[in-house]
Amino acid sequence: MGRQGGFQGTIAGVTAGAAIAVVTLFPEIAFAAEDHALPGAPMSLWWALPFAGLLLSIATGPLLFHHVWEHHYGKIAALWAGLVVVPLALAFGIPSATEAVLHALLTEYMSFIILLFALFTISGGILVAGNIHGTPLVNAALLLVGALLASVIGTTGASMILIRPIIRANDARPFNAHVVVFFIFLVSNIGGSLTPLGDPPLFVGFLRGVDFFWTTANLYRETLFVGGVVLAVFLAIDVILHRREAGAPKIKDPTPDSKVRIRGLPNIPLLAGVIGAILLSATWKPDVTFSIQGVTLELQNLVRDAIILALAFVSLAVSRKEYREANGFNWGPIAEVAKLFAGIFICIVPVIAILRAGHEGALAPLVALVTSAQGTPNDLAYFWLTGALSSFLDNAPTYLVFFELAGGDPRHLMTEFASTLAAISAGAVFMGANTYIGNAPNFMVYAIARQRDVKMPGFFGYMLWSGLVLIPTFLIAGFVFFG
Repeated sequence: MGRQGGFQGTIAGVTAGAAIAVVTLFPEIAFAAEDHALPGAPMSLWWALPFAGLLLSIATGPLLFHHVWEHHYGKIAALWAGLVVVPLALAFGIPSATEAVLHALLTEYMSFIILLFALFTISGGILVAGNIHGTPLVNAALLLVGALLASVIGTTGASMILIRPIIRANDARPFNAHVVVFFIFLVSNIGGSLTPLGDPPLFVGFLRGVDFFWTTANLYRETLFVGGVVLAVFLAIDVILHRREAGAPKIKDPTPDSKVRIRGLPNIPLLAGVIGAILLSATWKPDVTFSIQGVTLELQNLVRDAIILALAFVSLAVSRKEYREANGFNWGPIAEVAKLFAGIFICIVPVIAILRAGHEGALAPLVALVTSAQGTPNDLAYFWLTGALSSFLDNAPTYLVFFELAGGDPRHLMTEFASTLAAISAGAVFMGANTYIGNAPNFMVYAIARQRDVKMPGFFGYMLWSGLVLIPTFLIAGFVFFG
């Protein structure tokens, strides 16, 4: 308790010190709260420091100080969030700060985490039992099925259901790490680009007003091209390695081939129910709203979230315990995502305010970088900048930053600026595969593979794979679709 209390005391001290510094450095805006809105124009880039600090902590914490991160990641996220909330209250007044933070938490974060919780919980009750031999064609088929599932049950759901079966299928092969690497490429990332269910950044877009099937209609070409090229490269590599293995000493198969069965079938209609709830909120508009501290909540969204949450609890009730145990199911991953994303959604509040100020804000150089000389969006720049940041920072907040940078109005982004929104979406989803930390399922799959004695490449070894396979594919796709 003493160490924990000291740590929390340090958080409080640093937060208070930052708050005093804000009032000292920005006296002209210290009490500009009457309009209950955050004016982005006078805000400096210092306001973005907690957001950058939290994302940097997420990127480096599990790798550089794993033990500290494992036990204190929630406190670290709370520290960075506190460095936003308290200074906002002092600089702009409690009403404006409260409304801005509550708006992020109630209208975006809650729906976001409820969906992830439901997909994680329901998919954890589905067990693919049995085993088949991982030949190149079988592996390619499994990757294709996983990529297709990713847009239906999410990259997290598809990854958690299929990673263990594909490891079992290849555990008698001396070369099998590349199978998991391409699994991360295709199932944990690229395959989730066709619906808001697929990947967190697209669901953030849906919460911002992007139509449910917009990504399906506007990203299927890019997804088919990138996914097809990557799958073809995998098949070529796997054929070569499989032939090389033919002359090597045989390894006793620790999981002999047996009939494949899908257990936990009651969870499948529950997944369909999640999709139905999201479609319901997109089509049913009763025009009934509720207000909490100035934040407007719409009835259809509250009903959607309640249904999705209920389906998750039904899954817990109807799923057999042994199936979840066989999947290695535990609450650790979703608890980490919930805590970290609460911090992310709070820390991004001042960044969004600055972006909304456009050329008058502190991020005007970034606005100029993604804008052509004629004042139109530079789609190729949006694709690569969103993708580059999504490679090392979490792709959901990165998507949100560039969504706002492009204007933040879903009606315009889905119509006259559809190519720009497609570039942002593709960059965020596709390039989350470039590193282990680009998307939440990546590191989860890596950890599971290591536990199953797969000799996975390290952080930079994985980047060598992505640099050789993904970057050339993205270069071609960028010029073909966004150049």
